[in-house]
Formats: sequence, C-alpha cells, structure tokens
Amino acid sequence: MIRKRFLSAVFVLIALVGPVLAFAGDDVVETGRLLAILLDAGRGAVAANQPLINDANKGDKGFTPDVFAKQLAEKFKARANVDLGNLKGSGVPELAQKLLPELVEAAKQTVANNQDTINKAGVAYKGFTPAHFGTQTASLFSAKSKIYMKQTTTDELLRNPKNKADAFESGMMKKFGESGYPRQGDKIGSETVGGDVRVMLPLFYGKGCLGCHGGPKGETDVSGYKKEGAKEGDLGGAVSVKLPAK
Repeated sequence: MIRKRFLSAVFVLIALVGPVLAFAGDDVVETGRLLAILLDAGRGAVAANQPLINDANKGDKGFTPDVFAKQLAEKFKARANVDLGNLKGSGVPELAQKLLPELVEAAKQTVANNQDTINKAGVAYKGFTPAHFGTQTASLFSAKSKIYMKQTTTDELLRNPKNKADAFESGMMKKFGESGYPRQGDKIGSETVGGDVRVMLPLFYGKGCLGCHGGPKGETDVSGYKKEGAKEGDLGGAVSVKLPAK
C-alpha cells in the first residue's frame, strides 16, 4: 500500500514537472530562433541601404544607429511578429526579453562604429555589407552577453576565417542545403548537444547577394574575392546560436 502511494506521488510529480521542463526547453529554442532572426533582420536592413551606403557622390548618408534601429524593428516584426518595443506584451520567453535588447544594442553599436566608413564620400564600395554587419554584431553581442552567436558558412563559401563552422554547424548546413529544405518561413534547425541548445537559421542567397556571390564563377567581385557562381535560393550560410539548456 505504501509502495502504491509512493509510486502515485512520483507519477503526479512527473506529470507536474515534465511539462514545465519541456516548456523551458521550448523557451530556450524559441529564444535562439528569435535572436537568429533579429541578427538576420539587421542584415536585411543593411542590405536595403546598400545602394545608399555605396553612393560615392554622397557624404552624410543619414543612416544613423537610430534610423537603422527603426528599420530593424520593422523588419523583425514583419518576420517574427514580435514588437521590440513591447517584448513582454508580445509573449516572448523571459530569456528572450533579456537578450533581444542586448542584441539590438550590439547591432546599433556596429552601425555607430562604421559611421565614418558609411559616410565616406568619393568611395563606392565601403566594405560594410550585410556579412560585415553580421560578423561584427555577433561578436559584440557574444562578448557582452557571453552567449555564443556566429554568422557561419560552409568551407566552400568561407571568406572570413572567423566564420568557420564547427562540426555541428557543418552537419546542419548539409541539411539546409538539400533541395527540399524550405527556402521561406525561417525554418530553423535545433538540437541539444551536451548541456547546450544549438539553434541555426539558414541564410539563402537573394538577388541582391548575387553581385558578389553569383556568376560568372571565379570572376573577382567588387570586394576582391572570387565569385562562387551561386544562384538565387542557394544556401549562403547560417546564423548559429548556442544557449545553455537550463
């Protein structure tokens, strides 16, 4: 009788705790997903302003950190349906409520750090692109938050050694590169590895990327690298986030 009561108590405890632990795990994955989308939304804001940034005839572009932040918030809301100005009201996990503003600040700091470059007249290609933004912002965010974030790509496409993929990232990008993997909808890949939750968001080449990464393959692009011969929809890389599982 005592044994039955004990087992019943254990089952009740599991029933109560189990969903909480599962929900907590889901919250970590969702936080990673939102962080990855936010970084890519910033990349998108830079991409939308690339013609302005590369305008050699204009000095002050007016692309300030505050202007960027407004565009970032708009792009992020359109993709994630989350209002950066009202994270609590948007129902995002508590961890995301803490980390998303930190990533916004890192993104703004990147734009601030590049103001002299952005506003330099007489030079067309400034060396400040979505890829540069992503690498610099991820580095700033990771240094402050101690959360692993990286913009990465395959060895075949690697231009910046700082973005070299680890074994998990390489394996996940093989899946992203398969023809059947969705090119729309921000479908992430996630897995718990050891004590960490790994989350990756694939980055596929859009039309605006092909000036540097398209064809003809082997031709030198404006940045001095060899073009990869990519086509629209091909895998260009991924945003990788690693968060403690608990």
